[in-house]
This record gives sequence, C-alpha cells and structure tokens, in this order.
Amino acid sequence: MSLERATAPDPLDHLPPAPSFSVESDDIEDGQPLAATFAHGSAGGENVSPHLRWSGFPEETQGFAVTCFDPDAPTGSGFWHWVLFNLPASTTELPRGASGGELPEGAVQARSDYGAQGYGGAAPPGGDGPHRYVFVVYALDTDALELDESATPAYVGFNLTFHTLARATIRPTFEAAG
Repeated sequence: MSLERATAPDPLDHLPPAPSFSVESDDIEDGQPLAATFAHGSAGGENVSPHLRWSGFPEETQGFAVTCFDPDAPTGSGFWHWVLFNLPASTTELPRGASGGELPEGAVQARSDYGAQGYGGAAPPGGDGPHRYVFVVYALDTDALELDESATPAYVGFNLTFHTLARATIRPTFEAAG
C-alpha cells in the first residue's frame, strides 16, 4: 500500500499577520535544496547551522529570535530544528556554525525536537520526498523573552507571537534518499 503525504500548510499561516523584512544567506536559498553541511548527522550531514543576514526590520526593534521548523515532518505537529532567542538588536548576522560556536551575549538556544539545545539539521525519513525548512527571523518589541533554555519550542513560539514586530523567512528544502 502506498501512502502519499499531503503538503502541510505553511506554519506562518496560523500566526497573526506581520510586516516582513529581508533575510539572506551565503549558505541557503529559498526553495533550493540544503547542502549536506546543514543536514543532521543521521542524514549524512555535518549538522552545521547556516549563515543568516537580515536587514530592513522596523526601527523600533529591540531584539531578535531565529527559528527553523519542518512543517512536513510526519509527526502531526511538525519538527523544530532550531530555536534561538534573546539576540540583541545590534545582531544582524549569524555566521555559519553560530549555533555550535560563538553567539552574542545573552542569546539563548532552547532545545530542538531532537532533545538537545541548538541547531539540529535536516533529516527527513528516506523516501518521504522533499521537506521544507522554514527559517524565520523575528524582529521583536522586547530585548529579552523571560524564558530560558528549558522552554519548549512551542512555548517560545507562543511568546514570540505576542512580541513580533515583523518576520523574515527563507525556506530551503531537503530530501533524504529512500
């Protein structure tokens, strides 16, 4: 018996509307496959967080957060790959590998759905088709969410919803051989 997976809606469709700004990367492109560098070790990757750079956010921005979510994961609730918050307003770029290296003072990485803090690369089931990896940079009206690294991704997202001034997205894909 063959089952076809329906494409999940975009996760941002369920959030209140927000203005957008620009996010770019030297490593990933919207709609294009991720290199193995940014995939999880279980998918033959190096599990390195990609470079991100953003601009054009609202002047009143006091801080930023970055998330990566796979809405196509066969879980019924998607899969959180990265939850980073409490980035200072002066932060407008994260270098490749920032998750495992130097982050700005005060930045917090919550655990991903892999159960570990920091970035966890793409690793869809083999033969499941391409998955979308929705990287979102949030411009916030606060310099700090009153949360720590033990906060669940859903709870961080809940708090982000009430502090979002604008959002920037980039959506690469990844497909594991099956």
